Amino acid sequence: MDLWEELRPLLAAEAAAEAHGAGIDPADLEQGVWLRLLEHTRTAGPPPRPARWLRTAVRAEARDARRRARREVPYDPVRGGPDLGPDSAAERRFLDAETGRALHAAVRRLPGRCPRLLAALLSRSDPTYREIAAELGMSQGSLGPVRSRCLGCLRRMLTAEVAAPELRGKERE
Repeated sequence: MDLWEELRPLLAAEAAAEAHGAGIDPADLEQGVWLRLLEHTRTAGPPPRPARWLRTAVRAEARDARRRARREVPYDPVRGGPDLGPDSAAERRFLDAETGRALHAAVRRLPGRCPRLLAALLSRSDPTYREIAAELGMSQGSLGPVRSRCLGCLRRMLTAEVAAPELRGKERE
């Protein structure tokens, strides 16, 4: 009988017994042990006492899984990623800056007066409508409607660039 076939039932039982305590799926634990066995057979040949080696490997793999679970932080798509402590503030600033750069680049591609108007509205100096109207040579009353048209144009442009994912399955019907 082949070594792999001989060890398969024992590995399934050992993995099922250790997986729950390690917080890992038994199939993942089995796969990790199979990889260890493959590496071991390539370097040192088959283990002299396969059943004993397998039990030790299962426990070692489960121990490694517990250690990884303590260190790894799962990704949270709702919050936008894991909270990584002090580094997350730097990452958040970087992502905010990238978003700002992408927004300003999109604003610059708008037609007509829109780039200047929206750039003035996005300015860090936070000018009033009166100041913006004076700077652009427009009446203060026309800023709102022009701003609305420019934002609609920007929204359409960004929607086209960031297309919604295709519907699959029942959603298509």
